[in-house]
Amino acid sequence: MSRQFRAIQISKTDKGQKLDFVTLNENDLMPGDVTVAVEHSTVNYKDGLAVTGRAPIIRQFPLIPGIDFAGTVVSSANPLIKPGDKVILNGWGVGESHHGGFAGLARVKGDWLVAVPDNMTTAETMAIGTAGYTAMLCIIALERQGVRPENGEILVTGAAGGVGSIAIAILSKLGYRVAASTGRLEEESFLKGLGASQVIDRNEFSGPVKALGKTRWAGAVDAVGSATLANVLSQILPEGTVAACGLAQGMDLPASVAPFILRGVKLIGINSVTAALTRRVEAWSRLARDLDRAKLKDLTSHARLDDVPAIAADIVAGKIRGRVVIDI
Repeated sequence: MSRQFRAIQISKTDKGQKLDFVTLNENDLMPGDVTVAVEHSTVNYKDGLAVTGRAPIIRQFPLIPGIDFAGTVVSSANPLIKPGDKVILNGWGVGESHHGGFAGLARVKGDWLVAVPDNMTTAETMAIGTAGYTAMLCIIALERQGVRPENGEILVTGAAGGVGSIAIAILSKLGYRVAASTGRLEEESFLKGLGASQVIDRNEFSGPVKALGKTRWAGAVDAVGSATLANVLSQILPEGTVAACGLAQGMDLPASVAPFILRGVKLIGINSVTAALTRRVEAWSRLARDLDRAKLKDLTSHARLDDVPAIAADIVAGKIRGRVVIDI
C-alpha cells in the first residue's frame, strides 16, 4: 500500500506562487532509489526565499520546498544504503527542482545522502542544517588556506543568522578570536554567548568601498556579499582568506583587485549544493566533533510544519536568530 504523508506544496499561478498544505502519497514523489521518512527539516535563508517567492529559487512547479532534511530510510534500491539507516540530505536541487524536506516522505538519489554521525541525532543535524554545514565548509576552507588562530581575528558577517551563528560557535571552540558583524546589535549577548569576542555594527561594512582599507582580519566567513564582502576584502591581512557563501545583500561585488595583488588576499567560494561526497562526509564528521552541542541547543528553536510560512517570511526579513528545526 502506498504511504500517505502531509506536505507543503508550492504551485505557480498567474499572480505568482501559491502555497498549500496537502496530503500526498508515495506515488506523488519524484524518482530516486531511496525513500526516507522525514523526521526533521529546517528553514534556511534559501528556504525563506523559496517559500515567500522573494527570489526564483523554485524552478519546477508544483514542488515540495525544503532544501534539507534528516530521517530514517524506509526503502532502498541503493546497495550502500539500507532500511533503518539514519541519513541527512543537503542540496542537490532538492527544494528547488526536486521535492524537498517539508514533507513526511522524501525520495531521492542515494548518492545525495550522508549518514548521520554516530554521536548525533537527526534533530541535531537539522539544528545545524544546510546553513551550519555550509559554515563548516567555510571553516575548512580557511584552514586549508593556512588561516590559524595565532594569525589574528576572524570576522563573521551576518552573524546572528544560521551560517553566522554556527560559524562563531565552531571557530571559538577551535581557539579563534571571532568578531561578529550584525545589524541586530540587540543580539550582542547571544553572539558573545556563542563565543564572539566583539560585536560590530554591520554598517561599518556597508559604506563606500576603498581599494585598500586598514588591515584588521586574518580571515572571514561572509554570508552577505555585495558591498559588505568588498569592504571585508579590503581589510584582510596579507595572505589572509575570505570564505564567501551568501548573497543576502546582493550578488554584485563592487571590489578592487588591490587586496588580491598587493596583499595576496584569497577569496574562496563555497558551493554547498553539489559538494563531493568526500567533502560532505568530512564536513559532517567535523561538525560532530567541533561543534559544542550545548551552544547548538542554545541557538536552536523548534517549530511545526504549519509554522513554515511565517518563519520563512521572518528569516527573509532578518528576524530569525540562530536555527529553527521543523519537527515533521
